[in-house]
Amino acid sequence: MTGIRFGAPGTEALHLCVDMQRLFGPGSSWAVPWMEKILPAVAELTEAHAARTIFTRFIPPADQGAAIGSWARYYAVWPQMLRDRLPSEWLELAPPLARHVPPARLFDKQLYSPWPDGRLDGFLRRTGISTLIVTGGETEVCVLATVLGAIDRGYRVVLVSDAVCSSADPSHDAAMRIYESRFGQQVETAPLAELLDQWRV
Repeated sequence: MTGIRFGAPGTEALHLCVDMQRLFGPGSSWAVPWMEKILPAVAELTEAHAARTIFTRFIPPADQGAAIGSWARYYAVWPQMLRDRLPSEWLELAPPLARHVPPARLFDKQLYSPWPDGRLDGFLRRTGISTLIVTGGETEVCVLATVLGAIDRGYRVVLVSDAVCSSADPSHDAAMRIYESRFGQQVETAPLAELLDQWRV
């Protein structure tokens, strides 16, 4: 079942946009082709609720020596994405989103998930946020880590179905089916038009 089913989001809601950076845009080794397709939808939602938006940014380690455990193996495959080789501007948000900071906020992380160090959860609790409206990429990687961490912490999650992206159609589709079929009491999936109609803070 899809759609917003547990009431209109209100003052307790926040837009959490996952990793919509130049790092995943055209010309990057990690380019996500769908990112350009969903960017207008993410920008429209941000425009409507800029003061209630947090953009996460994925920040790679400084160098190979800073990559621990299996991340060392990962970055051995992608050494050009380490910060000692990567131009700093590639870490920035896509330009249509960057202009909204401030009032939108940035949250930098070095992992798929934004939750492990407690900073994000602490900020959300202090500001009375209990609902997260999630956009960004990738559907089955950083978005998945963000959504599962939010579920574990008891947040209501509204995933904007036409504002998430992946570089692989089959795994995107599979992830969307899992969100809709396995997390029915904790995740709602809805298109942007429905979300904007209901979220009128």
